[in-house]
Amino acid sequence: MGVGHHSTHPYPTLPLKGEGSNLSYAERYMAYMLFVAEPRGQRAERTEGEGRALYARMERYADDLKQRGVLRAYSSLRNDSEGKRLQIRAGKRSLRDGPFAEAREMIGGFFLVDCATREEAVELAALCPAAEWATMEVRETGPCYLR
Repeated sequence: MGVGHHSTHPYPTLPLKGEGSNLSYAERYMAYMLFVAEPRGQRAERTEGEGRALYARMERYADDLKQRGVLRAYSSLRNDSEGKRLQIRAGKRSLRDGPFAEAREMIGGFFLVDCATREEAVELAALCPAAEWATMEVRETGPCYLR
């Protein structure tokens, strides 16, 4: 791991954006989504106090990503029981209310980060506190027509 800029922070550090490079921003960084895939029903098993404590840990993680200069956006998402699924097939619209019984997990939140490599994005995901109770999915952004 590289030398960080905030040595008292609780998370291990990665190199700061742009350290040791003469490349342009677009040549150095790609956007990655770090999805938090939570087991369905897990939130209901926590007390409000436990949930608030975990949320505070996630906010500190987001603050760390901001300090590193890699965070574009982030958000926690409400339970899938409050969600809707929309499909339009052959001109026919189908709208379903959550929860979605076929799903074992739900996307509980996301972080959109800029990283030089997929490996760096995976390392950032590994630092996320949610990796202790959920699955972190790392995906590079890009056109949907690419295979």
